[in-house]
Amino acid sequence: MKIKGAIFDMDGTIVDSLMFWNYLWRRIGEKYMNDPEFKPSEDIDKELRTMVFVDGMAYFRERYGILEDGDEFFDFACSGIDDFYKNVVKVKKGAVELLQYLKNNGIKLCLASGTEMKTILVALEHHDLKQYFDFVMSCADIGVGKDKPDIYINAMNALGFEKEEICVFEDSFVALETAKGVGFKTVGIFDKYNFEQGRLRKASDIYVGEGQSLAILNEKIERS
Repeated sequence: MKIKGAIFDMDGTIVDSLMFWNYLWRRIGEKYMNDPEFKPSEDIDKELRTMVFVDGMAYFRERYGILEDGDEFFDFACSGIDDFYKNVVKVKKGAVELLQYLKNNGIKLCLASGTEMKTILVALEHHDLKQYFDFVMSCADIGVGKDKPDIYINAMNALGFEKEEICVFEDSFVALETAKGVGFKTVGIFDKYNFEQGRLRKASDIYVGEGQSLAILNEKIERS
């Protein structure tokens, strides 16, 4: 695959952080649901993972009839996130090697995440990943999640290339289907906490499967 630019998701793509949702459900279950083993239904869980976090928590609160003040509930959901990204999250195998390879070959990189910008910067700076990215963007600042192509179009404009010259790297089938649907090249990355690997693989021009290092992409991608 020949490209000039790359758009990377963060959670589940370059860092192992999707266990956050299980961590969050346990905390919400203990405080609000009287059930420390609480998990939302699979349909709601899937939908939440592609939404802007603040919208997702409002949606969750409405669906489960949580009566506490919305700001209080959101603040509780956010509490502990910094510590989680500093002390629990690890960089995915081969991610640093891949980012360094792309950077060394003159491919411009943009991080485009559904996570709040404050948390993105905590994760990137703590794991020394910010150096690889020319631009960093959050769906929270745009106002829509990755079921819409807005963040990819914004990233494309920042990179200054055409869609056909850019590859999107994602672990979510919803996000990758969105990117592929508007004309980007795509790489799908397995994450054990994510849903519908069959759909992710189908939306991928290149697929990185379970147990594979992201560094295998060094042999498959070059600058056009």
